[in-house]
Amino acid sequence: MTKTEARDRMADVMERFLTLASRRLPDDVYAWLKRCRDAETSPLQKVVYESYFENLEMAQKLDRPCCQDTGLPHFYIRCGADFPWIGAVEPALRQAVARATVSAPLRPNAVDFFTERNTGDNTGERMPWLHWDIVPDSSDLEICTYFAGAGCSLPGRAQVFKPADGYGAVVRFVFDAVSGLALNACPPLIVGVGLGHNIENAGVLSKMACLRPLGTRHPHPKGEKLERDLLAGLNALGVGAQGLPGDRIAMAVHVESSARHTATIAAAVNVSCYTHRRGFITFHEDMSFDQSSYQGVTL
Repeated sequence: MTKTEARDRMADVMERFLTLASRRLPDDVYAWLKRCRDAETSPLQKVVYESYFENLEMAQKLDRPCCQDTGLPHFYIRCGADFPWIGAVEPALRQAVARATVSAPLRPNAVDFFTERNTGDNTGERMPWLHWDIVPDSSDLEICTYFAGAGCSLPGRAQVFKPADGYGAVVRFVFDAVSGLALNACPPLIVGVGLGHNIENAGVLSKMACLRPLGTRHPHPKGEKLERDLLAGLNALGVGAQGLPGDRIAMAVHVESSARHTATIAAAVNVSCYTHRRGFITFHEDMSFDQSSYQGVTL
């Protein structure tokens, strides 16, 4: 197989995967959304949830995206150091995004920052966004796709605190972010919290937290407790689906952390709405592939 053949193969598969991801929630998100619906006690909330599921059903029937804001495609990549086609990845993903803009269809959202002109195909300067991790002793390419919509991006925040501010400042920061603009991000939300030493690494960690499979927990007991406490506290706000009175504003709170500088505590928050369009796909060195997000689907 040549590099060109590998690029074309990946572009074709990823176009179909992006189309699928724009129309259908991953299995774990769909299951957790049903749990939220079944646990709600408010009749008004029941009506809102039924509209959510009707929308998801119609997206399947009509072969259309499940949200009109298909965002901007982001790719979080774990590339094996021995994967032979690394040079084909970025051009393949750009090609897939441009083609899926027509075939899915995805709403053209990419606007050049300084000319303020829409590129028309969701590509542009550093777009689609690619975040790379290199994995030693692996020949696989793992890609997490994510549609970053405006409603989920607007509540994003990051701040660096002094250690004297204490960890209570982080909790207040999270509550301020979620109880502010995040009310407009179509709850129930997935709340990603990044804890580190500066704006950059806390921001990346908060997005990685959003992308974790639902039901997973922080590996440290204190991190897991923080996730549970934040979720319980946020859901005690009395806000539900669509920001109306209800029992839960969040499906999950995920925390990702790194070591911090002795003189800083950095925190960041990213949220995802109920249409959490995140999918995982893995390419092998022979360009065969498998995906784990949508059972019973053949691309």
